[in-house]
Amino acid sequence: MTRNFTEWLGTFKKSIYGYDYYVDFEKVYKNVDAIKVELNILNSLIGSRDVENEFEKLIKEYPKTLNCIPILLAIRSSEIDITDEGEEFHFNFLKMNYSVEEYKTFMRKSGLFELISKRIIGNLVDYVHGVEVGTDTNGRKNRGGSSMEALVLKYIQEAGAKEYSQMSASEIKKKWNVDLSSLVNQGKNEKVFDFVVKTHSSVFAVEVNFYGSGGSKLNETARSYKKISEDSQKIDGFTFMWITDGAGWKTAKNNLEETFDAMEHIYCIQDLENGVLKNIFNKAPPQ
Repeated sequence: MTRNFTEWLGTFKKSIYGYDYYVDFEKVYKNVDAIKVELNILNSLIGSRDVENEFEKLIKEYPKTLNCIPILLAIRSSEIDITDEGEEFHFNFLKMNYSVEEYKTFMRKSGLFELISKRIIGNLVDYVHGVEVGTDTNGRKNRGGSSMEALVLKYIQEAGAKEYSQMSASEIKKKWNVDLSSLVNQGKNEKVFDFVVKTHSSVFAVEVNFYGSGGSKLNETARSYKKISEDSQKIDGFTFMWITDGAGWKTAKNNLEETFDAMEHIYCIQDLENGVLKNIFNKAPPQ
């Protein structure tokens, strides 16, 4: 049955994200709790008229308070590189590797002393909660991918198929003797598929993604998967499947349409809802 690309694209969803997609508050609270004692010690510096000297006394008595300095700058690492007037510094905030004066210079020139001493903020614990919420938005991409994979996994399992998650081309070769070297530059690159399903007739390698917004990566993805699909047709007992969705594709529909026209097994969420995986995977009992 011939499918109409425009109608197919018109079924794409704007979002698949639940309430917990936007901020992982459990992670935020956990990260703040891990340094809450140190933050409360640093709170004693808020409004200080002699913040530099009091900071020096504080870190000499409570050296672990240095551990929470990077997150005040929204930095996850415990080490920070600085170039100052041609001189390079590599500050370690778990174990002091410079003099107290150098750390005071860091605090002064980074703006942290001003932030604390001028009462621009009232409480460092509250402040870091805000920083953690802001930096956690970087995790949305991973949560978005996980949401789509969880959704697809549900439909694979409902189809009664046995799935393997994050399976590599070399593992496929070892388990079923299906050689995918032509897809992975003769074995020089290792390809890992989101899901692999073995049926009586074929090994299905499944890639999954959801794009809520546009970008250059979408065109690259469409072209890449088109080539994998075309190359896969030359491999006996192997089928490449791509499941994608998201309103972002409406900004990159030309490349997606080219791939749609070239691929037999390209599907969206509505296809899953209509039972496409049951129809494909249940043509013969899985091995």
